[in-house]
Amino acid sequence: MSLFLDIGQGSGLAAASGVRPFLPAILAGALARGDYGINFSGGDFAFLESIPFLAVVVALAVASYVLGHPPPALAAIAVGLGGLLFAGSLTEGGREGWAGLVLGAACATLAWYASARFFARARARLEGSGTGLLAAYGDLIALSIAVVAIVVPPLSLGALAAFVLLLVRGQRAEERKYEGLRSLR
Repeated sequence: MSLFLDIGQGSGLAAASGVRPFLPAILAGALARGDYGINFSGGDFAFLESIPFLAVVVALAVASYVLGHPPPALAAIAVGLGGLLFAGSLTEGGREGWAGLVLGAACATLAWYASARFFARARARLEGSGTGLLAAYGDLIALSIAVVAIVVPPLSLGALAAFVLLLVRGQRAEERKYEGLRSLR
């Protein structure tokens, strides 16, 4: 049963990092420092709750908000942090973390791709008005998934299913849009 909870927690934290990379890592690290629902200490990934690591993540977050963020660089950070958080969750339960690096990277990639496409479609529909709120919505979604992953780990597996559904529905909507354009010829 503990493995299932560790996988749920790890996949949720990785998915949350895929949506927005910094806030889930900061939340998980801060809660782990106090051993509130999560604890990275004692394993190979204990650095996830260290002050220097959290300071670097906070600095990257501030730089990302102030300077803007090039999507490829942010995607790489999201995938990396997702892998680290999943691996940290596995080692918390006394398991090897290498599988978490791979699975976490996969979960973060899925979440990144699904949410990036979703927010791109939303930006196109809003056409300028209200697009600034989309980043705040992304942060809120990422934090919500991270909190659920820490408090009720099995529920965070639903986030992965939601990202798959988001991709499928988005693909269908794009196909219908192009079908309509073909009929205009």
